[in-house]
Amino acid sequence: MYVAVKGGERAIENAHAWLAEERRGDPSVAELTLDQIREQLKLAVNRVMAEGSLFDPDLAALAIKQARGDLIEAIFLIRAYRTTLPRFGMSLPVDTGAMACIRRISATFKDAPGGQVLGPTFDYTHRLLDFKLAADGVVPPAAEAPPRSAPMPRVSGFLDREGLIQDEPESDAVPPDLTRQPMELPGTRALRLQALTRGDEGFVLGMAYSTQRGYGRNHPFVGELRIGMVAVEMDIPELGFAIEIGEIEVTECETVNQFTGSKSEPPQFTRGYGLVMGQTERKAISMALVDRALRWKELGEDNVGAPAQDEEFVLYHSDNIQATGFLEHIKLPHYVDFQSELELVRKLRREASGAQAEAAE
Repeated sequence: MYVAVKGGERAIENAHAWLAEERRGDPSVAELTLDQIREQLKLAVNRVMAEGSLFDPDLAALAIKQARGDLIEAIFLIRAYRTTLPRFGMSLPVDTGAMACIRRISATFKDAPGGQVLGPTFDYTHRLLDFKLAADGVVPPAAEAPPRSAPMPRVSGFLDREGLIQDEPESDAVPPDLTRQPMELPGTRALRLQALTRGDEGFVLGMAYSTQRGYGRNHPFVGELRIGMVAVEMDIPELGFAIEIGEIEVTECETVNQFTGSKSEPPQFTRGYGLVMGQTERKAISMALVDRALRWKELGEDNVGAPAQDEEFVLYHSDNIQATGFLEHIKLPHYVDFQSELELVRKLRREASGAQAEAAE
């Protein structure tokens, strides 16, 4: 990974002091607190946690403040901090089927059991600036938090009853951990999903959009999108059973995609899948679309050369920390390299000029 190379100690100290001053802003304006960032900029906090691979709203809020709102820099800070933490165990796979949903919608079945739970969403708001939010001191009346819903059956289960959606058997294999070992390609679907959930939201969104515009065979329906709290459990060897150690908020999306069948498979639907920490539904939907595009080989489909079907292209370029490091290193001193290039160009120009003079004679 490319990271900043530092040089010029006094200049750097001055730059850091100036950065701290710019971060604070006008001292006459009240300083932004971590509680305010955590509670009022929740979607930004969720993105930093998801792409930083660390569920801790307080640390994500701190990173956003330290980064002056630059979310990629905040993600870098979280990932760097994460590497310092000891690992004392592994949790069991979370059961999203038992999720206590605050939002759950389906674009495939209007009257799905459990109903459509709109939850907190921008989907039905007018994209007009609300100047009431700029009125200092105006606090909207508090509303009682709705009770958590009971676990809802999965929409894909209705298709599964008729055998209309591809069966995906569970596996006990331990997936690779991208936070502790380098990526190796070709990768399993578990590795791809892990890379996508850590990937840059904008990049994954762009890849997903490309599949909808024809760069890849992908005609998805959102079978189900759900957001809510899931329990995190760990096996305790001394006890001989698992206990709940906490809960986290996640967003899960399962798409239903057209599939015409093959020589070995009857006509049926297939799935795309996305699971992201926090309320991050744009990312989860995008992830599901890209996941489905990357499954072309296992489903026996043709590779039409679309970017979203290229595993190496998608996975290696989705990581915004790797991309940022490689991109920003070019602003660092390259004096020696440039001087060698400069001398080479001068030499070539002299040689070309001499050749032209000889030709003129």
